[in-house]
Amino acid sequence: MSRNIPKEEDLTNDATRLQQLLYSVGRRRSLRDPIASTCEEMQFTPPQVHALLWLGQDGMLTMGELARRLGVTEKTVTGVVDRLEREDQVQRERITLDRRVVRCRLTEQGQKTYQKLERLMFQAVVHMLGMLDTTDRKALFRILEKLIRRLESPPGEALSGPQEKSA
Repeated sequence: MSRNIPKEEDLTNDATRLQQLLYSVGRRRSLRDPIASTCEEMQFTPPQVHALLWLGQDGMLTMGELARRLGVTEKTVTGVVDRLEREDQVQRERITLDRRVVRCRLTEQGQKTYQKLERLMFQAVVHMLGMLDTTDRKALFRILEKLIRRLESPPGEALSGPQEKSA
């Protein structure tokens, strides 16, 4: 195995390039339309949609966990959950052992909304993957899986450990 530890300048340049590429992909309205139109139709804000997606994907979450997933404060997530609760999308539950801990879960209506959002997201991903040939799709999966493995490794090991050779 070779050690392929990137130089800081290379990482900085590559980070800039990746960031610009991700911005460019994000600007392509056609990739956002299915979810954006659903948000408008259902009158949900992006944080509310993300909350529905996280709760649908991972099940019941505490308010603190949901706030971290959304990248907002607990005060902000309270407003997000308040609105979703009024719309019968989520339900709050208190833990009997510690009444301070509040968990959220999707209601039956929330499950239906989540399934609709999930279908729309899946269709958008199918459309996006359809733009790549088989070799590029395999390379994309390999890179993402490698990144996930490294993110799951103990701190300091991600870049300092043996590096796999690039394909």
